[in-house]
Amino acid sequence: MSSRSGFLLICVATMSCAPAAFSGHEYNDGHVRFALPSLPPEYERIDVSTASLAFHDRSDRASILINVRCEARDEDTPLSALTNHLLMGTTERDFRTQEVEPWSGREAQHSLVTAKLDGVRMLYDMFVAKKDGCLYDFVYVASPEAPEAGQRQFETLFRTARVLHGAGRQ
Repeated sequence: MSSRSGFLLICVATMSCAPAAFSGHEYNDGHVRFALPSLPPEYERIDVSTASLAFHDRSDRASILINVRCEARDEDTPLSALTNHLLMGTTERDFRTQEVEPWSGREAQHSLVTAKLDGVRMLYDMFVAKKDGCLYDFVYVASPEAPEAGQRQFETLFRTARVLHGAGRQ
């Protein structure tokens, strides 16, 4: 199975979001508004109905999923449980790191995990955060042998992303 297949299975495990406008730097669907730095040119935007935004790097066979939803049911759920939800369907999970770090005035759970998906070992680098009634999932999926540069680019992408004024459940 390719890393794209693993990425798509993770997308299926997340909740669907309505289509929205993305300018290349800013995402806006009314309640969900955030800004991203420029992505490296090798990342091609792909349409995944169950994600706010998704990108794929064919050369490294790596994918990035960004999913944001604003639903009351997520308010009391701990970040660690929300992280585990992203790993549904995986086996033999090995958490390399799991730590909380600041993001956009809130806490984000950062987890680096290898796990098997349909018998294939994959690397998952995930950030989960809640802000203004919204849940932010940023997920990088690749082969554990993929160059570390892609993972570092992803982590920089998350750490420099910012929630825009007016975002959140009203």
